[in-house]
Amino acid sequence: MLHGRMHRGYQQNNNIASKIAECYAADVDEPQKNLADNMRRLREAHNMSQQRMADLSGLPRATWASLESGAANPTLGVLSKVANALQVSIEELIGAPRNEIEHIPAAAVKERKRQGARIRALVPDALPGLEFSRMEIEPHGRMVGVPHTAGTREYLTCERGRVELIAAGEHWLLEIGDMLVFRGDQRHSYRNPDAQETAVAISVVCFAANVPGYG
Repeated sequence: MLHGRMHRGYQQNNNIASKIAECYAADVDEPQKNLADNMRRLREAHNMSQQRMADLSGLPRATWASLESGAANPTLGVLSKVANALQVSIEELIGAPRNEIEHIPAAAVKERKRQGARIRALVPDALPGLEFSRMEIEPHGRMVGVPHTAGTREYLTCERGRVELIAAGEHWLLEIGDMLVFRGDQRHSYRNPDAQETAVAISVVCFAANVPGYG
């Protein structure tokens, strides 16, 4: 199992390195400019000084300033530290800066069907350590949840109808507005007990590293 995780990590690093290489092959100056613009924009959005962001990333302030000026040619390790400090992916860090406002049509929102439920993403981007989704469970529908990594917690809110959660051999019935917090690393399932109305629930999964007090 450890070998499998190491192999997946190696593949992920290779994928990131390939994307960086593609950017440099297309235009040598563009990745540095994108990196500089994104670092400055994201740092200012966090209302942080260069010194504070350097401290959070574990980099010298001079290195951070050099990256923001577009003069540096960072290694993958440095990019990873900057991305973690700014809470974005490396791909987003070196990609073209985004507009301040982005309109995403409903048809473009990611959606998938699992058993008796439809799951739609609540945010368009992958957020490190978090997963937001809206679940529509058809009448008398049921969906088996996938256990996450150890220490993960899930926050479930009933928005419409009624939602029954089954976990660790126990049942909880949520009415509109009810919330439930439970361990997401155990076997669990969701069920709509009603025969006519579709149930809607909002799920926020907080993976282990983001759980307060974990580790």
